[in-house]
Amino acid sequence: MRWVLVVLAVLGMVVSSLALREHYREDTSPCSINARWDCGIVNHSPYAVVKGVPVAIIGITGYLFLGVLAFRRWRLLLLLAALGALAFSLYLTHIEATILGVYCIYCVTSLGIISLMNLLIWGWTIAARRRPSAS
Repeated sequence: MRWVLVVLAVLGMVVSSLALREHYREDTSPCSINARWDCGIVNHSPYAVVKGVPVAIIGITGYLFLGVLAFRRWRLLLLLAALGALAFSLYLTHIEATILGVYCIYCVTSLGIISLMNLLIWGWTIAARRRPSAS
């Protein structure tokens, strides 16, 4: 299971890197699909930065941290970190839905990745508790 989680963490870093590229892009966004789906609007909004740090960099760092925790099999810390990441991602999605009124395909993909990671981590943790020798 740890390798599946590591691969998902790498995919999360890739998606976050694409969002970071959008954050610094000055021309038209290639993922400007319609009035409801526009990565450029989301990634250039004031909500795309936390204390001067682009949210995408927080995502890259967070996924890297989750990947390391999964690789090391530190399930409890992984579970806590993944729950925090899911909460942050849901908060950002709430901002997209209620304040901006526009969604970013990279952000929604990241929400899907962190949601899947949470489900797998919960399952892995529960299975490990039932079989203490399982890794």
